[in-house]
Amino acid sequence: MKNSFLAICFSCSILTAFLFSSNVYAVDGLSANVAVTNNYLWRGLEQTNGQSAVSGGIDYTSDSGFYAGTWVSNADWAPEMSYELDFYGGFAGEINGLGYDLGLIYYAYPDSRDDVDFSEISASLSYSVFSLSYAVLAEAEGADFADDSYISGDVSFELASEIGLTLHIGTGTDEFYAGESFIDYSASLSKSGFTFGVSKTDLSDDDMRVFISYGIDIDL
Repeated sequence: MKNSFLAICFSCSILTAFLFSSNVYAVDGLSANVAVTNNYLWRGLEQTNGQSAVSGGIDYTSDSGFYAGTWVSNADWAPEMSYELDFYGGFAGEINGLGYDLGLIYYAYPDSRDDVDFSEISASLSYSVFSLSYAVLAEAEGADFADDSYISGDVSFELASEIGLTLHIGTGTDEFYAGESFIDYSASLSKSGFTFGVSKTDLSDDDMRVFISYGIDIDL
């Protein structure tokens, strides 16, 4: 895993250097992102056994609302796994202040000993500071369509000094990771790319997990 982690760090460093090169020409709708966190959490579940993670991705968004992208991070929640590679696409827009997003995402773990790749279909609605999301399993080894699902609600608003506060609660099933239904909830503060938060699930009696991250988005 150490070698894979170093490779991801090196790749992100090269990507960052490339993005800031004066020879790069802007491409309308194309952007990139790079981030680091002390603990990669997905729906409240640890993806790196409590260790740090480095991630990066590239996204394309058109004026029509169509979007597509890819994202990579180190991950090791299954035997011999060292990284996660996601591919996604969808359509998003807004009607009279009501935002919507319909998408498909494929989660790949190329070097995992077990076949744990899976895909989801998702839909979300947002209005003002509120958002509601629903995801359902589309395909996975040994599972049928809709065997797993996840629904969540979020409230995001701005406090003083341009500090963003997000409150989250979600519930679902995850046969691959948790093996049972669960509830997760979190609260986070963010400003200028930095995020500090706490998260917990009802799967154990462990204390709240604290996460700190920093990320940047760059127009290409």
